[in-house]
Amino acid sequence: MQKFETQSLEDVNGDGLKVGIVIGQFNKDVAEAMRSACGEQLVNLGVSPDDIAYAEVSGALEIPIVLDAMAKTGNFDALIALGSVIRGETYHFEVVSNESARGIMTVQLDTGIPIANGILTCENMNQITERMEQKSKECADVAIGMVRLLDLIYER
Repeated sequence: MQKFETQSLEDVNGDGLKVGIVIGQFNKDVAEAMRSACGEQLVNLGVSPDDIAYAEVSGALEIPIVLDAMAKTGNFDALIALGSVIRGETYHFEVVSNESARGIMTVQLDTGIPIANGILTCENMNQITERMEQKSKECADVAIGMVRLLDLIYER
């Protein structure tokens, strides 16, 4: 029986991969910090800065359609969604959080392109600030790791 496993971070290599990142700009300072941390981590994993494309959208609900468009170009090995949603006093938080996640999953399954979901859904800005850098780096790790795992499965 063959066993497929994700590689440890020491073994993950992004050399030659093209990665698209879609960033919700609703909290602009958060978006910029997430972009920076994710981009730096991708480069640390061997992805060339020239092979990273960024697209900005207004918020989390707009992310899936741009991910879908990027995936359909065939130009990307992996995609990453970054952004933040802060709970307010209305049901809107749940709609945005759930529907953006559903949209991302749909694009991923429909296209076969791995997508790391880095949309933070938090109670307040302090929680976002505590998580934004680490989550962004983890998304880079996940994106490259998933491409390499799929390479093993499909023997590409």
